[in-house]
Amino acid sequence: MNRIKEVLEQKGIKQTWLAEKLGKSYNMVNAYAQNRQQPRLETLMEIAEILDIDVKELIISNKEKN
Repeated sequence: MNRIKEVLEQKGIKQTWLAEKLGKSYNMVNAYAQNRQQPRLETLMEIAEILDIDVKELIISNKEKN
């Protein structure tokens, strides 16, 4: 799972803007944001670079926190 949607909302960035920067369709970015499809690692790293955040901030850990 990823946090792309949450990060975009926090930064006030539209999915259409991210799609344009990535060179991907809005539908693809929307699928990433809705967790219907997971981006490849390279794409996730590119998204993090575009959003100026650490790639770890885009990933939801599947480990339980103590």
